[in-house]
Amino acid sequence: MPNEGEPKGARDKAMLEILYATGIRVTELINLNVDDVNMLLGYVKCNGSKERIVPIGKLAIEALTNYIEKYRYTFIKNNEENALFLNHRGERLTRQGFWKVIKYYAKLANINKEITPHTLRHSFAAHLIENGADLRSVQQMLGHSDISTTQMYAELLKNKISDVYKNHIQEHKV
Repeated sequence: MPNEGEPKGARDKAMLEILYATGIRVTELINLNVDDVNMLLGYVKCNGSKERIVPIGKLAIEALTNYIEKYRYTFIKNNEENALFLNHRGERLTRQGFWKVIKYYAKLANINKEITPHTLRHSFAAHLIENGADLRSVQQMLGHSDISTTQMYAELLKNKISDVYKNHIQEHKV
């Protein structure tokens, strides 16, 4: 877990929370500017293949507020820089830089599975569908142009439910 009491940890926590809370792509995350975030209304404006507004939750807002109010200034080398997430040189964080962040925290948490930035996007979509979100809403939040791309998450959920049912039946056979 990132240390929210120091600049890098606060930045990393904010990035991870935003990524998981919104399901945006890594490129969209690192391309966020300070003015793309509205914490009062709870959304980020993504400029991917097409612009979209994606809601963010309380935990992401808290982590982002902590980073912006207490630590973002420590990364700034150029007062004109508008990038939300900066590296130690004061420049916009790169995809490779974010990849290193993911790998670092996965190792720190003793996670031996392959964790990628897309893992968080996948988890976001799967958790929404597991909790009853409709496919069209998930499609819009993910920025999928075709609903069939989003439907794979529903199929995964259906398979998971089927597996749980089969395992339960097997455990309770007489």
